[in-house]
Amino acid sequence: MRRRLRLLGTFLVAAGVLALVWTVVVWRWQDPFTALYTHWEQGKLSRSLERQFESYRAPRIPQSLAVAGEERVVARAALAYRRAARRGQAIGRIVVPRLGLNMAVVNGTDHDSLTKGPGRYLGSAMPGQNRLVYIAGHRTTYLAPFSAIDHMRKGDRVTIRMPYATFVYAVTGYRIVRSDDLAVLHSPHHELLELQACHPRFFATHRYIVYALPVRVMPARGRPYDPRRPLAEAATEGASG
Repeated sequence: MRRRLRLLGTFLVAAGVLALVWTVVVWRWQDPFTALYTHWEQGKLSRSLERQFESYRAPRIPQSLAVAGEERVVARAALAYRRAARRGQAIGRIVVPRLGLNMAVVNGTDHDSLTKGPGRYLGSAMPGQNRLVYIAGHRTTYLAPFSAIDHMRKGDRVTIRMPYATFVYAVTGYRIVRSDDLAVLHSPHHELLELQACHPRFFATHRYIVYALPVRVMPARGRPYDPRRPLAEAATEGASG
């Protein structure tokens, strides 16, 4: 009986140590098992995305077209791309230097989609539609793309590469809201990128939202332009008038 008790005690101690080590590993880095699954899925998504980029026929934008005209062409391409996109497919690539992030973006924020990588909320717009673009990601599991989202700072760049154009955003700030706060899904009448993750880590009581505005757009077959310029020009004309 004593031997059995000693074995049981040893087993419980070992289990406790392993549980502690596991907690530290996940807290400091991420869950390695779900990370392997997402890494495999990202490989498939990346290959699919490469084929999409190769086969996509982006509209040609005349060199003489004004910035406002370029924006309209990009917006139409974004709308058509959104209508054709399926849930769970790769739609673009997100690069965030501050987070060391370079991953394919999935179309959807349901459980299955987010196990593959950061996902676009289907109720939001595609980049270039001049509305809210809402992308969510995990913090501790499935490669934890937004693990260090709270490290992002004002001015940090977020690049989203789509078949029809590449968009560069600059971070303007952040908010922490309750998980049931749906106001963050309301779209303004201009382009706004929101990156979302659960907060704090290991809990889902709140959401950490990073806000970013577009600062440069590079159409696939057109001149790069500053999406802020028409607003600045309009403000200047209004002031001079």
